[in-house]
Amino acid sequence: MSKNIDTHLSFAHELDFSDILTNPILDIAARFWEKDRYQAFQVCYRSMRRIDDLVDDRKATGEAISSTEAALFSRMINDWIGSIREGRADDPFQKEFLAIRTRFDIPLWPWERLCRAMIYDLQHNGYSNFLTFLRYTEGAAIAPAAIFMHLCGVTRNSGHYVRPDFDIRKAARPLALFSYLVHIIRDFQKDAQSHLNYFAFDLLREYSLDIADLKRIADGGAISNSFRQLVARYKSIAEYYRGLARIAIDKAAPNLPQRYQLSLEVIYNLYLQIFERIDPEKGTSTSVELNPPPEEVKARLELTVEIFSSSKK
Repeated sequence: MSKNIDTHLSFAHELDFSDILTNPILDIAARFWEKDRYQAFQVCYRSMRRIDDLVDDRKATGEAISSTEAALFSRMINDWIGSIREGRADDPFQKEFLAIRTRFDIPLWPWERLCRAMIYDLQHNGYSNFLTFLRYTEGAAIAPAAIFMHLCGVTRNSGHYVRPDFDIRKAARPLALFSYLVHIIRDFQKDAQSHLNYFAFDLLREYSLDIADLKRIADGGAISNSFRQLVARYKSIAEYYRGLARIAIDKAAPNLPQRYQLSLEVIYNLYLQIFERIDPEKGTSTSVELNPPPEEVKARLELTVEIFSSSKK
C-alpha cells in the first residue's frame, strides 16, 4: 500500500452535504480535503474567478467590444499576471494569494494560460473551429483543474509542501475536458441568454445553425433536429473524454491519499449525473432539465462515498 494512503475513512462520512448541494462541483469535491488545502483551493479559485468574471460580465452585456476596450481589458489582465509573476501584492487578497502559492509551491502556468484564454475571449467572438476551442480550454478548463490536481498531490515535508511527482496537466486534462463539455451543454440556455456561446462555429455550420438559432431555442423556441444533432455530437465528444477521465483517475489514485482520491470521484460522478440527463433525441436542453435537484445530488454523493468506502475495505 502506498505510503500516502490514509489508514481510515472517517473523513468520508463527516461532511454534512445539506449545506453544499448547490455549490459548484469543484467546491463540493474539495470539502473532503483537510482544512488548509480547502482554504488554498478557495483562494486559488477566487483569484481565477476575478479574471474570468471580468470578461464574462462584460460580454454578458451583449454589446460589441471595441478594439480599444479589448486592449484596455487585456492590459489589465496582463498587469495582474505580471504583478503575480513579480510577487507584488496590490491588495490584501493578492497578498493572501501569493502566500498560498508560495506555501503550496503552485506553478504559475495555470494562471498564465487562464489569462491567455480570457484575452482570447476579449479579442474574438467565439471559436472558429473545435481545435481552437480545445486550445482555449487549456486556460479555461485544464488550468483550474491542474491546480485542483496539484493540491490533491502535494505532500507535506517538514512543514513545507512539495510538488506532486507526476504531471498535473496530463493527469487533470481528461476529467477537465469531460467536465467542461458537460458544463457547456448543461449551461447552454443560461449562456445563450447571457450572450455567451461555447459551441465551435465549424460544428454550428455543419448542422446549419447560427447564434440566432441558439438564442431562439434558449428563449423557448422550437428545438430543431439540427440542434438535437449538435447536442448529440457534443455528448459523443464528452463520452470520449469521460472514458479517458475514468482511466486517468484510476491511474492517479495510487499516488494520492484517499480523501483526495474521493474528491476526484466526486467530480467525475457529479458531472456524470448531469451527463446522464442529456437527452439529444427528446430533451429540452433547459437549465431546469439538466441541473439535478439537490435531493438527487445528495443521493449521488452518498452513493459515491458508499461505493468508494466499500472499495477500500
